Amino acid sequence: MPTRYSHPPEDGHDDPSSGSNGGVLLFDHLEDVAKRTGHVVPDDARTPEGEPLQDVVETLAYVHDFGKATTFFQDYLLESVEPDRKMYRYHAPLGSFAAFYALEAKGYDAETCLAGFVAVAKHHGSIPDVASYVFDRSHRRENVSEQTQTEQSQTAIRLQIKDILDHAPDLASEVFEAATDGHGSWSEFCERYAGNLLDDIESTVTTTETGSFDYESLSESCYALVLECWGSLVLADKTSAAQAGSGDDVSEATYAADSPSLSQLDEHVAEIEAGVTADPNGTRSEQLNHYRSRARRRVLENAASFAENGGGVATLTLPTGMGKTLSGLSAAMEIRDRTGGDRIVYALPFTSIIDQVVDEIEEIYDADTAGRLLTAHHHLSETTIRDEEHSGEDSDQEADDADQNDDVAGMLAESWRAGLTVTTFVQLFESLAGPANTQSMKLPALRDSVVILDEPQSLPLDWWKLVPRLVAVLTERYDATVIAMTATQPQLFDETTPFVEDATELVDDPDVYFKTTERVTYELDSSTERYIDEQTGPKSYEGAAAELLEAIADGESALAICNTIDSAQTLTEHVTGGHSELVDIGETYAGELERCSSVDNVDPRVLANRIMDSGENSVLHLSTRLRPVDRLTLIETAKILTEHGHPLVTVSTQLVEAGVDISFDRVYRDLAPIDSIVQAAGRCNRSFERESGIVTVWWLDVPEEQQKTPAEAVYNRGPSLLPVAAETLAEVRVAGSTLPETAVARTAVKRYYERLHQEKNVGKDAYPTYVDDARGDKLEALSLIEQRRAIDVVISRTDEDRELIEEAKAASKRYDFETVDSLMDKLRTKQISVPIYQSDSREARELSDLPPVHSETEIRCLDPSKSQFENFFDPTTGFVVPDNTVERRFL
Repeated sequence: MPTRYSHPPEDGHDDPSSGSNGGVLLFDHLEDVAKRTGHVVPDDARTPEGEPLQDVVETLAYVHDFGKATTFFQDYLLESVEPDRKMYRYHAPLGSFAAFYALEAKGYDAETCLAGFVAVAKHHGSIPDVASYVFDRSHRRENVSEQTQTEQSQTAIRLQIKDILDHAPDLASEVFEAATDGHGSWSEFCERYAGNLLDDIESTVTTTETGSFDYESLSESCYALVLECWGSLVLADKTSAAQAGSGDDVSEATYAADSPSLSQLDEHVAEIEAGVTADPNGTRSEQLNHYRSRARRRVLENAASFAENGGGVATLTLPTGMGKTLSGLSAAMEIRDRTGGDRIVYALPFTSIIDQVVDEIEEIYDADTAGRLLTAHHHLSETTIRDEEHSGEDSDQEADDADQNDDVAGMLAESWRAGLTVTTFVQLFESLAGPANTQSMKLPALRDSVVILDEPQSLPLDWWKLVPRLVAVLTERYDATVIAMTATQPQLFDETTPFVEDATELVDDPDVYFKTTERVTYELDSSTERYIDEQTGPKSYEGAAAELLEAIADGESALAICNTIDSAQTLTEHVTGGHSELVDIGETYAGELERCSSVDNVDPRVLANRIMDSGENSVLHLSTRLRPVDRLTLIETAKILTEHGHPLVTVSTQLVEAGVDISFDRVYRDLAPIDSIVQAAGRCNRSFERESGIVTVWWLDVPEEQQKTPAEAVYNRGPSLLPVAAETLAEVRVAGSTLPETAVARTAVKRYYERLHQEKNVGKDAYPTYVDDARGDKLEALSLIEQRRAIDVVISRTDEDRELIEEAKAASKRYDFETVDSLMDKLRTKQISVPIYQSDSREARELSDLPPVHSETEIRCLDPSKSQFENFFDPTTGFVVPDNTVERRFL
């Protein structure tokens, strides 16, 4: 038998035990991937037809790289000799036809064979429009003078089959014997391909009426079945390739999770409760402690019965301050333990609040994110799994160029193999809707998992019909359990929602807890009434600033949340203008940062004490134009100031609405959807510092150089949300301008979402149809994040930052890209992203003229200490684009 490799020998690497100078023999690789499928796919997993999924994927594993047995591929792999036509060396097409045949020979359902065909064809690519793709790959036309690309591919496959017949028939026989378990053979496959195999494949996606492909020929579970086969095969294949030549035998431990225990979480909660007084008749704080403990106990009891009754989709509806995070995790662990699962996936809308959840979990379990218990997975995280003993294709051409050894530790972490993964909605739902090849590797981890959706109302409105369809994929095909957890349930999983049966509420009576935690009274500024009546005259920035200054003059702290950066900057300017007695916290921080030479050396307590010692009131501006690392320090400083009763005005964008544990006496919110208003209220009187806080809703005016008010610019671009929000608030108001908290947080929220679903019909109707029709191409084009061009800028404010940048430049010059990547990871918290709305705008030109961090990146670099760049940065508001272009002469 001639030597056939799946991965080539490496220069200078001699491994006699492999018999191949360190290369990986093709059959050894196929057999290794097949063994791995037994650890990736559970024994009890079934296709929609009740067939054993593990055997299906194992069959695919044996043939997925079969096309590498040709001399065309081996010459290219070993000698870089390109055949007359590149497609002669492409290995995935031949493997896909072998996959369909092998599954058919073992008696599998036609749609299962179809799913296997696509999974192997695209094991280095992404899921296509399944019906169109299969039809094009199998369809043959008569009387065509020039071959189409598909017909050229079929010709290439026939040549590949002949080549293997001539040069590696014994290997082929061994592969097909293993793949079909003796129910088929290499010789029969050759006959079938020359005969009617293409017709049989084509018939799975066609109807006799049209003679062309037809989406109606596919079942509604076809897309999910392709996902299951494809994701499992890709994970087994890539991890096999990553460990090629390592000498490590595959074992269950490779893919195993270390599950965080519920008992350890119980102990943590018990320690917290032991240090506080809980009394339903005591002080407000003691009442809160009582009901928080009661809520968790009831949630756990209901989670147990929910799991025993078969699971599915549950909701967990609790107000801010009632311990949703720990209660949700407890419920997830209870369900996991009762259903026999291994993994929990905790998904959040924003990366800004992931670190807070991760920090709490790390403290509870004395773990970090590099082990098998916990992974943090988002675009700003270093994602890796290292065991203690080892610590330290969109085209066929891409398929043949993709077999590279990768970092297996990072691969396992990005595959969500840890017991608890904290991630974003983007990572979760875009991995179910048209995932990229590497994203598919996390899909097997979702089987039998418990998925927590924290704050699902934050999902883009366009996805509100698609998300229930994807959740149905999770619960029906992956046997997962889903918990939607928020204070403002968006009615995505109730009796009116297609695809998902009415969700089970894990909280017995949410109203009890909302009533107990009433902390605020809502006020509607007269400007909101003018909005409803379509009158001119929103709230002026002068008037808004005057109210904020009046609040701190009375010794209170005040937070104003704006809808855009321009609006927040304008309001800050009006607050600070002509009030030199206000201490600017941003400027004070800048001085401390310069003195300490590193942000790590800036102590928020020292900064807060310095501000309080001044005896003056203070002002703070927060937006994404400030570096993430600076925002964290500034927020912590503000938290200390408010805890000490220091009069403080904070003007911020929406970044403080979710997961920021800070409390103000008064909160002012520019007009927004009701869930955002309720989220903002969570920053007011958070710990019952006073009898009742006040949340004012106003409608802020148009900033200079803009055409629309910030509220209209943000929330009326698609469905007009503001009229629904304003009218609903007016409806629930009994008298005067004030509203009790439960009227907004419960009654108004429910009516608001009912009207969105009924009157606005939110959600794109086409999106779930893409799933039903297995339109992988359409799903891949969707994104949870609004796609717009942005320029990333690293802002170096300290000597430490400048040293990191110089090290990155030096590493780039010597082509040490591993070091470059590591240094850029360290700089991510010093980086901001500026959206560009017009490529020919002044802002785009100014930003493009900033120098790159190093020669191999598009990320720009800004050092405000240099005179030619000083106008690009303001200590109070962060990065700015100068109003004039005189600086460009110095760039």
